[in-house]
Amino acid sequence: MTNSTTRAFISIDFPQEVIKEIARLNPLINSQQFIGKQTELENIHLTLKFLGEISQEQIKQTKQQLSKIKFPKFQAKLLHIGTFSKHENPKIIWIKIGSKQLHELQSKIDESLFQLFPKEKRFMSHLTIARIKHAKDSKAFINYINNISIKPLKFPITNFKLKSSTLNPLGPIYTTLEEYNLT
Repeated sequence: MTNSTTRAFISIDFPQEVIKEIARLNPLINSQQFIGKQTELENIHLTLKFLGEISQEQIKQTKQQLSKIKFPKFQAKLLHIGTFSKHENPKIIWIKIGSKQLHELQSKIDESLFQLFPKEKRFMSHLTIARIKHAKDSKAFINYINNISIKPLKFPITNFKLKSSTLNPLGPIYTTLEEYNLT
C-alpha cells in the first residue's frame, strides 16, 4: 500500500477581465531582457494558504473545516505591480490585490485549519505573474516593472477553492478538489 500525498493549496481564481489585463501586461514584461517564465494565464490565482504535500486524511479534514467557513462575498481591486527580490535580483513579478476582506478571509481560513497546519507568518495579497531566474540589468528591470501602470479593475470575490498542484516540466497542473461559495 502506498502512502500517497497531494500537493495542495487554497486559492482564489480571477474573472476574465483580470486575466485580460494580465494578458495585456505580458508583452510589456517580455520587452525586457530576462530569463524566466510567465505564469500561464489559466493558472493565475491568489494563494490564500499553501498546505504542501498532504495526506488523503488531511485533505478530508481540510475539506470538512473549510466547509464550515461562512464569509460574505466582497469586492477586490488590482492595485499595482511590483517585484520580490533577493539580493537586489528580481525573482517574482506580482500584482497587489487590494481588499481588507481578503486578509479577513485568509485569517478565517488560517483559524479554521490551525489544528492541521501552522498559521501563515505573513500574508500578502498578490498574484504571481512571472518568475525570474536572471535579469540582464536588475536595477533597470525592477524600475521598469515598478513603473508599468495597470488598470485599477474592481471585481467580485464569490468563492475560494482547495486545489491540488501536479508539477511537471511544462508547468504545474492545478485541479480543483473543492469549491467554497461565499454567502
